[in-house]
Amino acid sequence: MEAVFLTRHASGGTPGRSGGKTRLACGSRREPGSGGDRAVQQGLYKVEFRTVHGTGCGVIYAQDGKLLGGNSAFAFIGSYDGGDDAISVVCSTVRHNEDPNFRPLFGIDKITLTLKGKRQGEELQFEGGTTQLPGVVFNSVMTLIGDDTLPPVAAPGPGGIGNGLYSMHITMLDGVSGGNTGVVVLHDGEIHGGDASFNYIGAYSSANGRWKGSLVNSEHTRRQGEQHIFGGYEVGIGFSGTYSETGAEIEATALAGKRSLRFKGTLRRLE
Repeated sequence: MEAVFLTRHASGGTPGRSGGKTRLACGSRREPGSGGDRAVQQGLYKVEFRTVHGTGCGVIYAQDGKLLGGNSAFAFIGSYDGGDDAISVVCSTVRHNEDPNFRPLFGIDKITLTLKGKRQGEELQFEGGTTQLPGVVFNSVMTLIGDDTLPPVAAPGPGGIGNGLYSMHITMLDGVSGGNTGVVVLHDGEIHGGDASFNYIGAYSSANGRWKGSLVNSEHTRRQGEQHIFGGYEVGIGFSGTYSETGAEIEATALAGKRSLRFKGTLRRLE
């Protein structure tokens, strides 16, 4: 699961990008204009961004004027307003992963971006910058990801897990090496999240300190020179665990192709 606004230099190179743009998935459950302004349709978006210092990618969830998202090292927290031809965005970054291999695109962990944009066909295109680094132009493209894979959503139980933005750090079990980090937005039984390579969409139920659910992990961008155990698969995942006011723990089983994999995860509430 990777930031706004970050580049990863595992071997000194700049992260690769997918060769083409991700397009709006057919059959999305969201209708244009639902849950907010007609230009910014409610739902999960892939976001690509660039400056003169490099490029990056992540996901962001738009709902009722709010933007919540991130990737493997940073969370994105912001707001939006306006119509098709004049969309205004203010978005800040918060580091949730202290791994120094993930470097911020602007060289600063905490920045606040002010962007102006408009709809161009299926994309939302933005340009702007930050007063913290005058003269550095930031460009980004948001493309809606369909949520056809969203399973039925249960009504919240008593004392259910809080809505909001969470970081998620996972560790593989049963002797399988590796792990991942990303972000998830929990909202009234729905899960939307991801990182620089994957998006996750699912549903959960929760009550009295325990929760369970399922989600589908899909690859939205193939990273050049990187391999991931879930790469190339649409992975179904079931999980259960516990939660508190500040975060949650899960144990999960994923089916990647013909392979069943177990992992544990820690969620920390960011917003």
